[in-house]
Amino acid sequence: MPSKGPKMPSKKPPPLNFVRSYECSARHLSFTKAADELGLTQAAVSMHIRSLEKHLGVELFVRYPRSLRLTEAGEAYLPTLRQALLMIDAATNSVRIDRQYKTVKIAAPMSLAENWVSRRIAEFRSSHPDIDIILQGTVWDHTGDPDTNIIIFMNRTAEEPLNARLLMRENLALLCTPELASQLKEPAALADVPKIVVSGRQEYWTEFARALDLHSLDLEGSIRTNASNIALELASHGAGVAVLPIDLAMTYKDRELLVEPFDHRPPSPWNYYIRESQDHFLAASQKLYDWLLSHAG
Repeated sequence: MPSKGPKMPSKKPPPLNFVRSYECSARHLSFTKAADELGLTQAAVSMHIRSLEKHLGVELFVRYPRSLRLTEAGEAYLPTLRQALLMIDAATNSVRIDRQYKTVKIAAPMSLAENWVSRRIAEFRSSHPDIDIILQGTVWDHTGDPDTNIIIFMNRTAEEPLNARLLMRENLALLCTPELASQLKEPAALADVPKIVVSGRQEYWTEFARALDLHSLDLEGSIRTNASNIALELASHGAGVAVLPIDLAMTYKDRELLVEPFDHRPPSPWNYYIRESQDHFLAASQKLYDWLLSHAG
């Protein structure tokens, strides 16, 4: 039976922080400068080098009162070690960049983000589980964070925005609780019920009044809010009647919290647009962008 060769002694590799302290000190020939670069104290770097030398069983530096010099062993150790550190850093950056390229940040109006966008993203994730998504709700904001990949925003249809595509055309719905709807036997009865108005979107009421052949509706004394989702909450608690884009209200309708007392859905003067960031548009962004466009009404 052939004899086995002598077993080579095994030893754990030195800690990576010892190795980095050595490489940095060798580059600067200074423990102090290495400490500054690594964000450590000079004493910590010196301790790392001593521990590494003890681990290797050789001295790596000749220490003078005000300077350092690499020993022969130190000079021989440095090139291979430096190459190994470069490979570790490259591999780490590759993983980080790959993860970044699979993360999509999307900004959308809070009311749409809570309803339509959330449903679409849940469907998208079921077929693209490898793509991370950050959904950011905005209020009166067309830009989102600087690193946002996809931006959805409302814009007046008559003022088509630049560098954006129409995501979906909206229709308006008049919404209230079933109890309040029972009081609205005819459009004229709207004059006698409280109304909820979204600031900046008073046109919703103007368009709906026109659709019902009402010359005007007095909005004095209305409850006003700056957010559509707050208007929906107010309406669902019986605070009044609201006119809002139907896509925002579907969750409330599905739960039978709100109903439409009149069978009218006039076109909205405001619609949703989508814009991709030229600086932060990646392959994963393209997939979600195309998905949203293909699933929009």
